Amino acid sequence: MIKLMSVNFDDCIPNWRTQLETIEYNVLVVVREGKVRYELNGEEMIAEKDDVLFIQQSTRRSGTNWNGIPHQKHTILFTMDRHEPTGIPFLDEGKCLKFNLSHIQYAYHRCERLYEEMRGDKSYRTMICLGIMQELIGMLARELEKTELAPSKRKYADTIKSYLLEHYRDPIEIESLAKLIHRSPNYATALFKEVHGHSPIRYMHQLRVLEACSLLLHSDMTIAHIAQYLGYYDTSYFYRIFKKYTGLSPSDYVLQGERPDISKLFT
Repeated sequence: MIKLMSVNFDDCIPNWRTQLETIEYNVLVVVREGKVRYELNGEEMIAEKDDVLFIQQSTRRSGTNWNGIPHQKHTILFTMDRHEPTGIPFLDEGKCLKFNLSHIQYAYHRCERLYEEMRGDKSYRTMICLGIMQELIGMLARELEKTELAPSKRKYADTIKSYLLEHYRDPIEIESLAKLIHRSPNYATALFKEVHGHSPIRYMHQLRVLEACSLLLHSDMTIAHIAQYLGYYDTSYFYRIFKKYTGLSPSDYVLQGERPDISKLFT
């Protein structure tokens, strides 16, 4: 039985550190920006942007900013009944592990939701928080079952991903992405999908719609202006794309009383 203890969000804390101690709980660490240095049972482990760590209960652990530079991360503390197997190999084996998730942006949003729910007082909060936690653990377990990728494949896919993160508002052509890794367009598309679970163009739309969600809620820009800003010069096409990924029109998204669940962006 998994029992949540606390969920934290460390947002670029100067001089962040944890003392060396034997912890009586398990920790999931999801790094969003920068790097963090841990010492785990006498061995150094560096986690950086997009990494997920599992630190097992009874680990002798300390942590600090890497090279004194602040970082940004989510941490989830939880306990389990040691005498009852969970059926999740990485939990039952009890090893400290570092992961890379194909759907890291979705994991970020689940951590954000978990953080918000843990600090709220709405009904069924405990059940919802446990459900989110179980989903995150299931995602990690599924990722570990995948066939190990050749380092060159992940490097090529990450090169394309980094370009898309920087240029998602610009017109994107598969041919241009393929040139980044000196491979054919078909190879580039298949490789990206193998590593990240979807095509480069789908990922571009995900990034655009995610940005649109933020602008709709936190800016005075009109829907037409947002569409153009994000590279959709046909507003009706933007409407179709937005609804495809969120299940709502831009107008309905704004009218929702609470921030809508945008998990469809990453499935």
